[in-house]
Amino acid sequence: MLRLAVAQLRATSPTPQLDAELLLAEALGLSRLWLVAEQRAPVPPSALAAFHAAVARRLAGEPVAYIIGRRGFAGIELQVDHRVLVPRPETETLVELACAEAHRLAGGALEIADIGTGSGAIAIALALALPRARVFACDLSADALALAQCNVASHGLAGRVVLLAGDLLTPLPRRVPLLVSNPPYTIMSENEPTVNRFEPTLALDGGADGLACLRRLVAQLPAALLPTASVLLEIGATQAQAVTHLLADVFPTAAVSVHRDLAGRDRVVRLRRAAG
Repeated sequence: MLRLAVAQLRATSPTPQLDAELLLAEALGLSRLWLVAEQRAPVPPSALAAFHAAVARRLAGEPVAYIIGRRGFAGIELQVDHRVLVPRPETETLVELACAEAHRLAGGALEIADIGTGSGAIAIALALALPRARVFACDLSADALALAQCNVASHGLAGRVVLLAGDLLTPLPRRVPLLVSNPPYTIMSENEPTVNRFEPTLALDGGADGLACLRRLVAQLPAALLPTASVLLEIGATQAQAVTHLLADVFPTAAVSVHRDLAGRDRVVRLRRAAG
């Protein structure tokens, strides 16, 4: 069954072996580790039907995370579905930098704003890594916040991750010392067609140049930050110069730096605001 599925999935997926293993493990109700170790085990008819249906969905381009209903991110597992963007591994770079910045600013004991929280991935990862931190997780989508609430509850973080509804920074109750965001920054015409077909446009669409949401977010920053606050923004691989200029125009005395992900692509722009 695995060999057949891998052969089918090669036409549409860059990771056919991984996809097939995850989908078959889910159909069997067993772990992928068990599946790899027990490849001669029989597949019950009910699991076979579920596996065929899952492979058909993957062949149509649907993300594996939506098919099985969850996704690993930064060492945690999250519930995901069509209401939210599938968390990407490159966003873990943002989490790692934010944790380091939180320790630099206040030893990890501070309030953090996560703008455009989606599934809650970044907010939850930060709250778990920083036990003395509190995270305001904002999103415009009521559907996304409903799913984020499930993830917050499943990780026992009610009270430390506060979900807020509204556009960008407007729901924040007060100024914060650290703000992070993975905003919509893609140009829809440049995305893979299956990404646009299955994942929410609200979480993807950065406008004609990918910077529409980032411009609005940066314009709102002065009213949302404490005097020595830091900001970490995830960006597209070609947007570092443009976003650096946006931040420099608003904060001419701040220190702005660009950081790469594990693939060597520009991924996060960091701003450190200077007092005064």
